[in-house]
Amino acid sequence: MKASDINRRKFIKGSTAVAGLTLLAGLPKETLAAYEHLPNKANVIQSPDSLVNPIAQRIKFGVIGINHSHINSMVDAVVRGGGEFVSFYAKEPDLAAPFAKKYPQAKLAESEKVILEDPSIQVILSSIIPDERAPLGIRVMKHGKDYLVDKPGIITLEQLAEARKVQAETKRIYSIMYSERFENKGTVKAGELVKAGEIGKVIQTIGIGPHQINPKTRPDWFWDKKRYGGIICDIGSHQFDQFLFFTGSTEAHVVSSQVGNVYHPNYPLFEDFGDVVVRGNGGMGYVRNDWFTPDGLGSWGDGRLTILGTEGYIEVRKNIDVGLPDKGGNHVYMANNKGVQVFDANKDNLPFGELFVNDVINRTETAMTQKHCFLATELALKAQKNAEVIPLKLS
Repeated sequence: MKASDINRRKFIKGSTAVAGLTLLAGLPKETLAAYEHLPNKANVIQSPDSLVNPIAQRIKFGVIGINHSHINSMVDAVVRGGGEFVSFYAKEPDLAAPFAKKYPQAKLAESEKVILEDPSIQVILSSIIPDERAPLGIRVMKHGKDYLVDKPGIITLEQLAEARKVQAETKRIYSIMYSERFENKGTVKAGELVKAGEIGKVIQTIGIGPHQINPKTRPDWFWDKKRYGGIICDIGSHQFDQFLFFTGSTEAHVVSSQVGNVYHPNYPLFEDFGDVVVRGNGGMGYVRNDWFTPDGLGSWGDGRLTILGTEGYIEVRKNIDVGLPDKGGNHVYMANNKGVQVFDANKDNLPFGELFVNDVINRTETAMTQKHCFLATELALKAQKNAEVIPLKLS
């Protein structure tokens, strides 16, 4: 077995927490109105770590490309929302075998074409290598199917232009799974508080996305910017999604951005640090991404989101709270004119799966609008392309 195959096998091992999103402040009025009329929101199961008693199956979906383990939580979310997992295709046998074992209900297809041309399948999910995601999505839409892809869902402005063009022509859904919002209960809770007006009007978001690098577990493509898009394009896509969502911005531009490889000279095509200042018509934002999470933390990253409002602020400790390490993540801290409150969101619901399936059936935009999806991507891509290169070298 080649070293690259071993790396891929290690990389796909395990699954992330099953997840989704709720409708929060900042979405268009028509989207919020659509959410209020969704049938029986209580049907979202209480435990996101189990597939017991999912909503009755209402659509069929397939998977093409499983190069990142995020595909597991994507599949689980759609199954819980009413999707029947029919078939999948992966060109790497070492990835396909454990995936087939995890999802025995899905048949392994002989080719991508078999799934694309199956008339019973309405949606394709994918976590294929990032530079292949947009071309696959374009093929999916041209076959009359909707598409849910892992982030980064698009890695160049040229890919984005083509995806926008085909989406407008076909009217299919091109959705990107921004897991730091859709799959994090603390972020969901923060959105509920913002929507309820607990901190007034949002002024600014500060989103940080630190990650643990674990070099021995990474496949070859992980180190090549041409394949993963760069640190802002990749990790930063999460923070742009949240910035737009919480500020309610429908227009925005990048004020400044910088990227660099300050400590990994053995991987010259890699970026380990990046940050951005962004401004929109609903507020302002700051983004920081890095690959410097220490091994002793006990989590892959101390992801945080701070939301500043006119009457208070909220901080989300997404994956771990260093003051409460045995309690995990999903902790939300809020200070406003009434006082200080702490929320443990671990038992809250994650309704993305149901919302997404409803959108597929009803041709609505309750999970995420198409405009929002593409704008978050556009901001990340422009910040990446125009970033100043940091000359600092600490190795």
